[in-house]
Amino acid sequence: MEELENLETSNGNTFLKCLAIDDESLALDLLEDNISKIPFLKLEKRCKNAMEALQVLQNEKIDLIFLDIQMPGLTGIQFLESLTHKPMVIFVSAYQQYAIEGFNLDVIDYVLKPINFERFFKACNKAFDYFKSIHSYKENENKTNKDYFFIHADYSLMKVMFDDILYVEGLKDYIKIHLTSQKHPIVCRMTMKSIEEKLPSDQFFRVHKSYIVSIKKMESIRNQKIKIGENHIPLSENFADQFMQAIGYSKN
Repeated sequence: MEELENLETSNGNTFLKCLAIDDESLALDLLEDNISKIPFLKLEKRCKNAMEALQVLQNEKIDLIFLDIQMPGLTGIQFLESLTHKPMVIFVSAYQQYAIEGFNLDVIDYVLKPINFERFFKACNKAFDYFKSIHSYKENENKTNKDYFFIHADYSLMKVMFDDILYVEGLKDYIKIHLTSQKHPIVCRMTMKSIEEKLPSDQFFRVHKSYIVSIKKMESIRNQKIKIGENHIPLSENFADQFMQAIGYSKN
């Protein structure tokens, strides 16, 4: 999901520009009615299929999409996968079995039809909180020496402290961030290159195509394995020389 751009205000209040996509007119009417009840949402367009929506996205800045899944032509999932720059998305569907795909596509939330307004409002609040957090993070990015970053995982915007990270493990299109503070790692859809760019280079180092380690947390190196707690991380020959230089070790 791309980072969001400038906040727009109406009478001094921040709002999200929304797009509603559903092939059923009655469903669009209900979405429009629900959106109108939430002060921080502004419905820009309503579309009956993915192709209409693509034209809107080419010409307008949209912050949040309410997206049906089962539609003629391109399904909601196919439509979302086709986007290079993705706004925030809330799936609105009668089919619960697509929730896993929603997680994999990094959507904000998944609301089942028939829509319960309280549940709908909760999903919208989640999107708005994410929106504000991203902007707050961007505004302060160059003002302070941060010791944390935010990451989108498990339908939430999670704050991760650099000092809490043991190591990062790459799994195709996903990463696992292993932490000292919790037993289970954070799993999110992100490349190793992307997470590497977020981590300070004086504290973390890529030691393998699938591993980044915290230099501070490493305990020893033996037989091309880096010991961090009970874990033994492989040290690839492709990264070994640079890593040894980074930790200040010389054979001479």
